[in-house]
Amino acid sequence: EAHAEHLRAVLSLLRKEQLYGKLSKCEFWLRSVAFLGHVVTEEGVSVDPKKIEAIVDWPRPTTMTE
Repeated sequence: EAHAEHLRAVLSLLRKEQLYGKLSKCEFWLRSVAFLGHVVTEEGVSVDPKKIEAIVDWPRPTTMTE
């Protein structure tokens, strides 16, 4: 309900300012959105796992000098 109200307010403000988006590029009512290397959900913002995948996959050191 609140999401629909916010969506209506944003879309009407954009229309008032004559700013339009392409409907085929829009996604509504998603639980999470990937944006600029982050994932935004209702719980908050976290780092996109794809962004840190290379670091997480590094081999763990086995000796003190590694």
